[in-house]
Amino acid sequence: MRIVRNIGQYFYPQKQTKMMNEGCACYVHYAIMNSLYDKGLISEGAMMEFIDYHSRVVFQAEYDDQRYSGFNPYALGFAMMQDIHRICVDPTEEDHKWFPDIAGNNEPVETLKEAWAHYRDESFILQFLSPKVMRDMRMFMIDDLSSSPHLEVAAIHDDNGYRKVRRSLARMHDISVREPDMQVVDVDIRGNRQLYIQHTEHEGIRLEKSEAEMTLGYIGQLWGYGVTLQAVDYESGEILHEVNYTPDDLVGN
Repeated sequence: MRIVRNIGQYFYPQKQTKMMNEGCACYVHYAIMNSLYDKGLISEGAMMEFIDYHSRVVFQAEYDDQRYSGFNPYALGFAMMQDIHRICVDPTEEDHKWFPDIAGNNEPVETLKEAWAHYRDESFILQFLSPKVMRDMRMFMIDDLSSSPHLEVAAIHDDNGYRKVRRSLARMHDISVREPDMQVVDVDIRGNRQLYIQHTEHEGIRLEKSEAEMTLGYIGQLWGYGVTLQAVDYESGEILHEVNYTPDDLVGN
């Protein structure tokens, strides 16, 4: 258990900077290769090979493409870092309004190095995702509530919409929201030794039943007694529902 925990702790921070890491790699690789080509240090053939590889890496599939699975972290990261470079050296009036601290500072590399050192994916998006990138990638926001029979377009390309889209996209990159929050909260040591685990639900999103049961099976095997899973509302802390598993239930998982 300690080995699994230590490995999990090692990889957790890496998951918080996946988009920034991939975007940084693409940006730096692109800049180096173009600089080498401009200086005549690599051939046109080598440059064409790089462009072909690079283009496939940062390819963003359309929503109706079978390959679509959300925003490609390589594409989003590269687009944002290229845009920061543009804002620093050739800003528009809109850039001065949205990014007064960096617009026209003529220090794109230093600005990016500062961002790479002090931000993770969700905070990087909140700070640096520009209206231009949102327009280029045709971003908008839809409210999809289980309580409503209709979808609502909640954010379009205006100042208020840009801010909503940016907050929503940043939230999608927040691991504390994206990954299930499950905690051991209690155990009946003096009674039947039932173990109590709480899952905090965000926006009504529940655990996938088969995955949850398999996970509880592993926990039950380690614990050796019954397990109770409680679903708790993120806002109120209220227990929404709970499921009890006995050792007999957990045998076979």
